[in-house]
Amino acid sequence: MDKDLIIDVTESEVSLALLDDHKLIEYSKEKTRERGFSVGDVYIGKVKKLLPSLNAAFVDIGDQKDAFVHYLDLGLNFTAFDNFVRKINGNSDFKTLYQNIPIDEILEKDGRIERFLSPGQPIIAQIVKEPISTKGSRLTAEISIAGRNLVLLPFADKVSISQKISSKEEKLRLERLVYSILPKNYGVIIRTAAEGKRAAVLDAELRSLVRKWEDSWEKIAKNKGVQLLFSENSRTTTMLRDLLNDSFTNIYVNDESVFKEIDEYVSMISPEQEKIVKLYKGSEPIFDHFDVNRQIKSSFGRIVSLKQGAYLVIDHTEALHVIDVNSGIRVKQTEQEGNSVEVNIAAADEIARQLRLRDMGGIVIVDFIDMDEAEHRALLYKHMAEVMASDRAKHTILPLTKFGLMQITRQRVRPVTEIETTEECPLCHGTGKIGPSILFDETLERELVCYVKERGVKKLGLKLSPIFHAYLDKGFFSIRRRWERKYHCSVKLLPMGDFSIMQRIWCNPDGTAFEDEKLLH
Repeated sequence: MDKDLIIDVTESEVSLALLDDHKLIEYSKEKTRERGFSVGDVYIGKVKKLLPSLNAAFVDIGDQKDAFVHYLDLGLNFTAFDNFVRKINGNSDFKTLYQNIPIDEILEKDGRIERFLSPGQPIIAQIVKEPISTKGSRLTAEISIAGRNLVLLPFADKVSISQKISSKEEKLRLERLVYSILPKNYGVIIRTAAEGKRAAVLDAELRSLVRKWEDSWEKIAKNKGVQLLFSENSRTTTMLRDLLNDSFTNIYVNDESVFKEIDEYVSMISPEQEKIVKLYKGSEPIFDHFDVNRQIKSSFGRIVSLKQGAYLVIDHTEALHVIDVNSGIRVKQTEQEGNSVEVNIAAADEIARQLRLRDMGGIVIVDFIDMDEAEHRALLYKHMAEVMASDRAKHTILPLTKFGLMQITRQRVRPVTEIETTEECPLCHGTGKIGPSILFDETLERELVCYVKERGVKKLGLKLSPIFHAYLDKGFFSIRRRWERKYHCSVKLLPMGDFSIMQRIWCNPDGTAFEDEKLLH
């Protein structure tokens, strides 16, 4: 199966579409001009207000809404970060200061936040959840800087290894290797992608991550006011960092500068896949060429169609998302239970895709079609777990209740992606109201007078709905014939099956548009 990443770059934003076997499974947008508050960005903020009852604090990071940090999010080594911020200044030897900060003072789990934070205090913090609705960003003071193979942990002294690496020999090799190149006062998490990587690759990545952290020290020394210290990679490179594997077939991008950035990044993290990055030079828009726009329009509405007439209804509230599964007009020559199982299985596949596509997080309640057999309910639960196994967001799935409801919790780190798929009505312009149809012939006559007397047009065509075509051409003394005798002109009626009842276009008798003509509503 092909896995393609399509990247559409415009002046204001970068849109990313991940296709699995030509089917859209992930979609996101990233603004190129406006500064956002993104997961992974590291700030130096200022404590705004303590909340002793919640054992938490509000922190100013420059957003309109203050960010939130809980005591448990300060991290075990918060004291080391705090000492570093207090002591660093323009006259410091940054590296010596950093290496001499003790990291043996560990925060206790049941401590109180007021012992460590006070209003106005500067604090280094990282965004773990973007602002959502009325809530500000969620922060952690336990900084981590993620790479393709390694995650760097400042003010730590441990090396952890991904549990997905099963070989004990490989774990031992990686552990020894990383300890041998790890600077003082740094820890590392070795990711699954590091399995089998050479020492030179891991050493180069570790140096790059350390450099990213150390380059922020000068900013802190010069100004301890609220500011961004460094950002995560762009959404594009972040997706590649987490997703890129041997299953990727192509990466298409329509902008040369972004193409070069991605090409360099892929050559660094996975040199053997450098050739899959391709610059798109086609004449039609890249999302149209790869059928992405059509899939977006069909996937982001409130109603999502399934096979053979079944459909989903997706609603969002402040607290949760609700998905209703409907069999619709679907009729098969099988008994009801088998039909329900078939619809529910197809719905589970689409729901798993929709959760990733819209990045829906928090609580999701799915109302499946009722099934009487316990084994069928167990089958559906097992299938849902299987199709969601590839979802990178942390999630939990509970078995169906006796009412046929399935509860899913999914990690929410940014607002749900919502795209308006409806279009403004060309007749009412979104008001929901149109002129009285009983006066429609009078409106057409006034427009005809304008063409004949003011523009001197004697032969006209009129595209309109079949209903009004029949009305205007009914009988020997039809309205059309009356117009022709009254204004000494020729009017040819052209019925259009796809026109709404009061839609019309004046044109030449052969149906071609006037040179200066616009749609008349």
